[in-house]
Amino acid sequence: MTTGPQAWLPLVIERLMRVPAVVRVVVAQVQGSTPREPGAYMLVDAAEQTGTVGGGRLEWEAIEAAREMLRQGARVARLMDRVLGVDLGQCCGGVVAMWLECFTQESLSQLRALHERPVGGPLVLATAAAADSVRQTLSSDRARDEVTDRLLGLPRHEATPIVQRTRAGEITFLERLDEDYPAVWLYGAGHVGQALAGMLLQLPLRLFWQDSRPGLFPAGAAGCSRSVPEAGLVKMVAEAAPGTYFLVMTHDHALDYELCRKVLLRNDAAWLGLIGSQSKGARFRSRLRRDGFSNQCIERLVCPIGVAGVKSKWPAAIAVAIAAQLMQMLSQPAAAAAPAAPIPADGEGCSAGRCGNCGRHDQKAKGLLVTET
Repeated sequence: MTTGPQAWLPLVIERLMRVPAVVRVVVAQVQGSTPREPGAYMLVDAAEQTGTVGGGRLEWEAIEAAREMLRQGARVARLMDRVLGVDLGQCCGGVVAMWLECFTQESLSQLRALHERPVGGPLVLATAAAADSVRQTLSSDRARDEVTDRLLGLPRHEATPIVQRTRAGEITFLERLDEDYPAVWLYGAGHVGQALAGMLLQLPLRLFWQDSRPGLFPAGAAGCSRSVPEAGLVKMVAEAAPGTYFLVMTHDHALDYELCRKVLLRNDAAWLGLIGSQSKGARFRSRLRRDGFSNQCIERLVCPIGVAGVKSKWPAAIAVAIAAQLMQMLSQPAAAAAPAAPIPADGEGCSAGRCGNCGRHDQKAKGLLVTET
């Protein structure tokens, strides 16, 4: 499966194998309307920049600040805050605090140890930046405090970074390291599957892409794709974690049906989408009813898939509509995706800001922890 968007450790390690230093720029905290959410990041080295913290003047200033850190050539970190309306003339009007942390090749051994450390559960990494030093500690290596416990107790998507500042001027950036992002199992590597997978790889989820036909997956998908015989595809449905989102779009309707049937029998999928027309959906539901599934369970099969209003049959257009629908599902509260109980046919077990009018001091007074830079 692909890792989630917070998997910055292996990316920084890989980059430092090629360049002397790299800066990670993270959206640490926000207030009001802002271009990106807390936790979004980009990597900047002397030659290139990957990822984004929202574009525009905000991102340009962050890149310039990162390049200045690179010119220093030292292991340093700092916090940079901007009021978008007052400082940058952006109509968003919110406040953004960004954490900039420069890693050098001397950091490689420490980063590898951190990345390869066995993890039995969520961990919080605390990075403390003083005037002349940067030090990092894990929640398992230090006395736990209220802030760390709060981060560890939150669902992963709610565990956004926290910034603390001491009276002595030391700033600590706390962040969760675990990768508990929604899993999406995509069946089918045809034209729509190819276009859709390219989009899903850029979204906050973990993609597992499967097809029974060898040679269809692009080279860049090696880490998230697998070619499996048809019988194996159906059998492997049982290996998905509870709460997985399933997308079925193989080259064979009979295989599509068996996959949908197995997913519904699990009774713990977050969502099941099947590519096809209204008539295909009706035929599948009729067959599921004959096979003994309850109406409540059958309603969990979504077919056709994709947001309404997209009429184009271009594979990329269909993929855009499906990706948009999936993001709508991922944005719903977890309780909304609770599974309904099926009736198996054969005895199988069911396993805020005011947009430019607000002043800097007014926004800071509402609790955003920032520092002048």
